[in-house]
Amino acid sequence: MNSERSLVAFEKHKIRRIYDEESETWFSPVVDIIAALIQQPDDQTARKYWNKLKERLKKEGSESVTNCHQLKLEAADGKKYMTDVASPETLLRLI
Repeated sequence: MNSERSLVAFEKHKIRRIYDEESETWFSPVVDIIAALIQQPDDQTARKYWNKLKERLKKEGSESVTNCHQLKLEAADGKKYMTDVASPETLLRLI
């Protein structure tokens, strides 16, 4: 995936994103979006929220979880971790 990385701010929250040139789509980490929506400065709370929601959506057979991809993104500690990311369309479906 050829990509350009970027960081955007939404109110007080920083939302990482990555651009895929092939599909011409921006992908954002689901936990960053959730942290902004539930207004939690603690990434751990957003991560737990997403894990529980993902589990429930999988049980329901939701395609939104299937459409999430994992990419290696840099975290606050400077290390790179596999992170669930989604396109704007998928994020809107999750919201």
